[in-house]
Amino acid sequence: MVTYLQFYLSQVELKNLKPAQIDLYPTSKVMNIDSGINSSDVLVEIKGLTKGYSEAGKFREVLKDLQLTIRSGELVLLFGRSGSGKSTLLNLIGGIDSADRGYIRIGEINLHQLDEHNRTLFRRDNIGFVFQSFNLIPTLNVKENILLPLQLKGLNDNASMNRALGFLEQVGLPDRADTFPDRLSGGEQQRVAIARALAHDPLIILADEPTGNLDYTSAEQIRDILRNLCKQSGKTILIATHDRDMYGIADRVFHLQDGELVEDSEAVIDEER
Repeated sequence: MVTYLQFYLSQVELKNLKPAQIDLYPTSKVMNIDSGINSSDVLVEIKGLTKGYSEAGKFREVLKDLQLTIRSGELVLLFGRSGSGKSTLLNLIGGIDSADRGYIRIGEINLHQLDEHNRTLFRRDNIGFVFQSFNLIPTLNVKENILLPLQLKGLNDNASMNRALGFLEQVGLPDRADTFPDRLSGGEQQRVAIARALAHDPLIILADEPTGNLDYTSAEQIRDILRNLCKQSGKTILIATHDRDMYGIADRVFHLQDGELVEDSEAVIDEER
């Protein structure tokens, strides 16, 4: 399982990370990468994406020649059984792993033309990630968890911080800024995790089973928040899930079967979107 810091830090940075060190990256150390977004509404383009792993001396191809486009402002669902490659695909789009063949373009940037360091910087600036297990930093309170993406980018101006904290109200937790994660319910922790994913204004949010550890009521709240992020804020979201109730908030639905993506043309689309 990838942790929050593993997702946003390079291997070298993780190795050098000291306990309790949070204010890691002053602006002078952060290399800006132009996302290259143009007027086209296609935000993510995937062509010929193939990925495999060696297991017990045998090679297993998890993803086979995948093709996918995601438009700006879309909410796309990715279904598949456990082990089908959903998390692998999210990690490839997030730049935490590299494909064997094919490419992923976000804006005009081909992720797999970037080295590991620059993929980390691109991910830090442009990708928001919501984990099934929340992955809040337990020694930080809610406010500090939400501001962490800004600190990783070297942003400490009041406007950026106030905008980031404004997402707490958007997820319905305006009075919990000073609370530590262990005092929150699972649903509340996931709402904080969504606010954290939004804090640095990413191009796309990747969510890996965001309702997987929640009761029905909490899951419904998370579905409503994600739906509103697309409808009201124009955010682009890709969700890997087993939650069939997600169908009602989706623009498009795909199933990952035997390493291949199959679009579900019978998905129920929210008529209000």
